[in-house]
Amino acid sequence: MDIIVAQSLLEPNAGLIFYKVIVFALLLFVLGKYAWKPIVNALSEREETIDASLRKAEQALEEARQTGAKNEEARREAEENARRVLQDARTAAERVRAEELEKTRARIRQMQEQAQAEIEREKERALEELRDEVAGLAIRTAEQILEETLDADRHRKMVDRFIEQLPRN
Repeated sequence: MDIIVAQSLLEPNAGLIFYKVIVFALLLFVLGKYAWKPIVNALSEREETIDASLRKAEQALEEARQTGAKNEEARREAEENARRVLQDARTAAERVRAEELEKTRARIRQMQEQAQAEIEREKERALEELRDEVAGLAIRTAEQILEETLDADRHRKMVDRFIEQLPRN
């Protein structure tokens, strides 16, 4: 009997095929009316959402690229500005150093001139003292030589004239 049942299941039966087609058509109608439309709508909405998300992502990517380009440009400008500021600072420092060096050299020249003038004054004073000393020695020597007292004013004038004739160094 098992074999007979198996054969009848495998044999085409027109009534069974008819019912199967009707059930399949009803199933397609019910699915089309109540399931496919919502599924297709949901899939369409999902497709639109994904498409919108992709457009937003592309737009965000483009904005990110633009922002990156702006940031790169700003970085280049900042580096250039920093180089310029650094160069200006170096130039200013060099100028200040040169000015200070010139001021120092001027002070040194002034101090040398003052020292030279002081040396000249001291030299003149020393020469004046030396002349006075020489004149005094000359008068005392002349008094001793002549062994007499001479008029000091007259003798002083004579020695001053003699000293005036001496070369000045």
